[in-house]
Amino acid sequence: MENKCYFCNVIFYFSCTGNTQWAARTLANTLEERLVFMNDDSLKGAPYTLSPNERIGFCFPVHGWRPPVMVRRFISHLEVAGAAGHHCWALCTAGDTVGEAMDIFCSDLSTRGIQVNSTYSLLMPESYVGLPFMDVDKPEREREKIAAATKALEAYGLLILHRANGEHHIVRGRWPRINSRVIGHVFVKRLLTDKPFHVVDERCERCGRCAKSCPTGALSCEKGALPHWSHDGRCLSCFACYHHCPHHAIEYGRRTKNKGQYVFKR
Repeated sequence: MENKCYFCNVIFYFSCTGNTQWAARTLANTLEERLVFMNDDSLKGAPYTLSPNERIGFCFPVHGWRPPVMVRRFISHLEVAGAAGHHCWALCTAGDTVGEAMDIFCSDLSTRGIQVNSTYSLLMPESYVGLPFMDVDKPEREREKIAAATKALEAYGLLILHRANGEHHIVRGRWPRINSRVIGHVFVKRLLTDKPFHVVDERCERCGRCAKSCPTGALSCEKGALPHWSHDGRCLSCFACYHHCPHHAIEYGRRTKNKGQYVFKR
C-alpha cells in the first residue's frame, strides 16, 4: 500500500540567518499555511499529495545568484502527487539582486511536474561576508530593508491569498545571466567550502550555538569541546555559524577579520 502524506496549503522554506524564515513565517501566518523546512527529513514524508484547491509555496535565500545547493537537491527529490492545476508561488530573499535565481528554481520545479504561477523577491539585510569586499549592512540600512520588506510582504500575501497568476516581482539586476550562470557557477565550484572556517580558541565558550544554527548539519560541537566542521561537502558557506556566535569566535580565513555579524531579530 502506497504511503502518502496529505497537506493543506504548505510552504516549503529554507533559511540560514533568519531572513527567509521570517518571510516564510509571516506569509504562513497571513495565509494560515503550514511550514515545512527543506531538508532530508522532510523528504521522508513523500510522496506528498495535495488536497483539492490547495496552494503550494516555496521560500529560499539566494546564494551566489542561485538557489542554495541544498534547496536544489531537495527539489530534485521532491514528489508531489496531483500538483497540476494547483496554484504555486515562490519567493526568494537576497541582500541585493537575484539574477536568474528564480528562473533556475522554476526550471528545477518543472522537472518535478510543478509549474510556478507567480514569483517574488525580497530585499533583506546582507549576511554574506565570504569575500574581501563584502560585509553586513549598517544598522540603519538593515532597518530600512526590513521596513520595506514588511510592506512588500503585505502586498505579496494578498496576491498569493487570491491566487494571482503571472505576478513576477523580481529584482534581477544588471547582467543577470552572467551573474547566475557564470559567477554563480564559480561560486558553487570554488566558494562552497568549510575549509577556511576556524575557531579563535580564547573567544569560544563552547556553547554549541554555532552547530545548532547550521542548516545542513555540517558543523558539530560536543559538550565542552570546540566546534568541528565535517569537510564532507555539506557546508553551504552561508555563515550561519559565524553570525550566530555570541563572541565572534568563528573566522573564515582572514576574510571575516573585523567584519560584522547579522541574524534576523524582530
